[in-house]
Amino acid sequence: MVLFYHKTITLASAMLLYYTILYNMRLFLVAIAFFLMPVNAFAATRSLSLGLSGNDVVTLQNKLIAQGYLAKGYNTGYFGPLTQTAVKKFQCAQNIICSGSATQGYGIYGPRTQAALVIATTYPKNPATLSGSLTAPAVGAFEISGWIPYWRSATGTRDVLPHLSQLTSIMPFGYTMKSDGTLVDTAHLSQEPWTSFIAAAKAAKVRVIPTVMWGNGDTIHRILSNTSTRIALEDEIANLVKQNGFDGIDIDFEAKKHETMNYFSTFLRGLYQRMGNKWVYCTIEARMPLEDRFSPGATIPPDATDYANDFIEMNKYCDRVEIMAYDQGTIDVRLNNARSAPYAPVADPGWVENLVTLAAQTISRNKLIIGIPTYGYEYTVTPLPGSGYQYKVLWPFNPGYAIDIATQLGITPARTSANEAGFTYNSTSTQETTTGGSFNYMTWSDAPAIADKIALARKLGVRGIAIFKFDGGEDQEMWDVLK
Repeated sequence: MVLFYHKTITLASAMLLYYTILYNMRLFLVAIAFFLMPVNAFAATRSLSLGLSGNDVVTLQNKLIAQGYLAKGYNTGYFGPLTQTAVKKFQCAQNIICSGSATQGYGIYGPRTQAALVIATTYPKNPATLSGSLTAPAVGAFEISGWIPYWRSATGTRDVLPHLSQLTSIMPFGYTMKSDGTLVDTAHLSQEPWTSFIAAAKAAKVRVIPTVMWGNGDTIHRILSNTSTRIALEDEIANLVKQNGFDGIDIDFEAKKHETMNYFSTFLRGLYQRMGNKWVYCTIEARMPLEDRFSPGATIPPDATDYANDFIEMNKYCDRVEIMAYDQGTIDVRLNNARSAPYAPVADPGWVENLVTLAAQTISRNKLIIGIPTYGYEYTVTPLPGSGYQYKVLWPFNPGYAIDIATQLGITPARTSANEAGFTYNSTSTQETTTGGSFNYMTWSDAPAIADKIALARKLGVRGIAIFKFDGGEDQEMWDVLK
């Protein structure tokens, strides 16, 4: 999740604004990703063809046997005519190539065929495309929840207090982790203003589900891959919830590695077993379908589906799965081409729909929650020779920052092609952008953008939505659409 302070500034000092980043490693990764430089990754796996031998040929043959393209018993380790024929059948079935010569890739187990076989052997477990059927629609009341960040605890609790009747759950974004795998009460939830706020939430029958945020992939792997430290963490979290009378816990472990996936699933299973009748919420990064990640005809690397979260297991051990459907930027190749520029949204509804549709193939829609942002980003945008733009993220902001700049410049924010609020301006002069050169672009999630996502959640038949973040700095008209 994106963590930041907001403060009102004058236009003269706008370009010198520096937002203190308190904790989150994700923002750094997002900033790097927001340079519009498409990159195709290529794996080190060698291409296999007629006459080659080795353990990798055995692996290929085993996969072809499992998929029904090669008869059992032909996993000899030698790439002969039968293996070549099996590869050709697979390539044709996957619409890669159906005729031609070896120089054109026909019958060659190259990068594109490797990627397709990885997807074929993992689907429908953790699907990568939008082609699968969905789980049943959610039943019961539509849920509205949200996070209050610890760095804005006073304004956040004050903001939410009059609106508790509109909410199902409130998640104090409050616990972080030490490098030894033990908890830190960063928000000081046993002190004011939290104690009074939590009491009021309980009186209003709103679930209090504190978040445990952890963003160090190396440390997460070290702790969860060790049986004793993993069990100790499961015990500590379960005891924390029960001793403090919380309604449950929200697990937000980000930047995990692919090799941590099974250990994380084991951790969730152990925690779920210890929690009894308490809720286990799981907050996860957005997973994009391959259709959005790669251009048509692009080489898809074999590790494209090396995920860190096992959706099948999360469906078993998470009572709610909250998808962080924000911080899109320029990562959706398909929408980058389809939408009018400048285009680097916080969350395009089309992007969000694909994320949720992908997840809903394996996670019960009765558990799925769409995360909705209340903030925005400012970019420096540079036209590229020929066509296109390069986007450099400057900082995140609360809407008031953008409104102040627009007011001082005499600009009326408009709807972007992602239906967010936004505008452009020249940072070196006090005027709206006209032509030529680099310019600044601001886009943010306001009440109409939030209303879009709520309508989308209802259309998709998921359990509800969760707002990131309640801190007093969001568009206050939001409360009128959270109904």
